[in-house]
Amino acid sequence: MDTCKYVNRAGNKFEITDVQYFISEIILTDFENNEYELAGNSNIHYFDQKIHGTHSQIFYNIPSSNYKNIKFTFGLRGNKNVTGFFKNPPENNMSWPSILGGGYHYMKINGRWRDGNGVLQPFNLHLGKVKSDETEKYMDNTFDVILPLNNFIITEGKTSSLNLDFRIDNWFQNPNIFDFNNFGGAIMANKEAQMLLKENGKDVFFVLQ
Repeated sequence: MDTCKYVNRAGNKFEITDVQYFISEIILTDFENNEYELAGNSNIHYFDQKIHGTHSQIFYNIPSSNYKNIKFTFGLRGNKNVTGFFKNPPENNMSWPSILGGGYHYMKINGRWRDGNGVLQPFNLHLGKVKSDETEKYMDNTFDVILPLNNFIITEGKTSSLNLDFRIDNWFQNPNIFDFNNFGGAIMANKEAQMLLKENGKDVFFVLQ
């Protein structure tokens, strides 16, 4: 954090100051294709790198089984993504401007990058709703993530742990190269940048077992 020592695929040197995001609609699937939707906190997990209490979440009463994958939505959909859904911080600090459709940010990655003159410039990789023009509806930039599990067994009366890895580098690559020289630092109303990040985000998460 706060050290400009990273280089993305476009060759931009950058540093990270904040990482915040939502995942929701979290579901475990067993080998008989039964799905179990986790219900903690209305099935939403908020992560903030600076708030240790958001780095994990406990779910109770999961049926005993061997689960083959976990899937979830990156961001918030439907009635969960409506202004006022969250009453208290830190979640309500993720509000998305009403002029851009309201609701909440799906993600905030803030930091700085060095421009062609070597000057540190701020950037805000903020993902959420975006309007492509004055006549179209707001685009939903949420996306689904499905991750395979290796012998993840839930047993009644015991606790099992599952760790997710969030790889920031992958937001800048695969399948699209994200170059700060093209997009600058603020992308909340930039349709092209939002769509690019949505496509790149599908291989950001990995399971560590």
